[in-house]
Amino acid sequence: MTDYWEKYTLQFLDYLKAERNASPYTVRNYYRDLGNFAGFARESGVRTPVKAEKILVRSYLNKLNEHKYARTSIARNMSALRSFFRYLMREEIVGKNPAALISSPKLDKRLPAFLTLEEAEKLVESPDITRPQGQRDRALLELLYASGMRVSELVSMNINDINLDTHEIRVWGKGAKERIVLIGNAASRALDEYMRNGRRVLLGDKKTSALFINRYGERLPARRVQKLLKRYALAINKRVHPHKLRHTFATHLLDGGADLKVVQELLGHADLTSTQIYTHVTQGRARKIYLSAHPLAQKSKAEDE
Repeated sequence: MTDYWEKYTLQFLDYLKAERNASPYTVRNYYRDLGNFAGFARESGVRTPVKAEKILVRSYLNKLNEHKYARTSIARNMSALRSFFRYLMREEIVGKNPAALISSPKLDKRLPAFLTLEEAEKLVESPDITRPQGQRDRALLELLYASGMRVSELVSMNINDINLDTHEIRVWGKGAKERIVLIGNAASRALDEYMRNGRRVLLGDKKTSALFINRYGERLPARRVQKLLKRYALAINKRVHPHKLRHTFATHLLDGGADLKVVQELLGHADLTSTQIYTHVTQGRARKIYLSAHPLAQKSKAEDE
């Protein structure tokens, strides 16, 4: 007997990979979330997406709430379902999207965490650059902080994507969109040292166009970068993930007076609203500095107390 949920889910995932250039991480999450919903649908007697109704989606949403799923997880599940049924409508497999009008839970707007300038400097300087791996790690940490690129963009970079003369790097972001990111002198020097020395040692007699490689001469995976960052973060006694360096890059640029549109372009954000969250961070810091530094602000604070 044909399992229509599995059949159409796999077709949808193929569409995501081929036409939407979805990352393996996204595809894996969609497969898990849609698989969970399919299991619920089968238990409810719904053997095919064609028979899915709004009440089925609402029941599934209630189940997630009853099992105390985080709001972020519920929102991700609902997003997966809406996209899945939208694809089935496009392929004329179903006539309506039963998840279209069901609202996802409202998420708290958390301000992005970032490192101070001193912490960022200490972090990127922590690798032992007398070793090939240390030269590689110093280069990738400098690059993440200097460019604000995503870790997926970092590990997919090739040697010919770099122009150290102009301090420019070509990267492909979400949806395979190409953009140019800029780097400063420190990152350029670290990259030059790594490419001339450390990378050649790690590469040995292997051949690859990959910029960042492991000791076997193979492209460094994103998971390995995350583990390296976790280890080097011990130097500053903070939990640091690659995206925190991206947040740090954006925050430090805005603190330095960079234009919001410029930061948007460097980050590769399609929508300016995605970049605007960093203005709340910098405004909050400005207020804190003002209240602690301005004499009249301090006087008013003392009078209030």
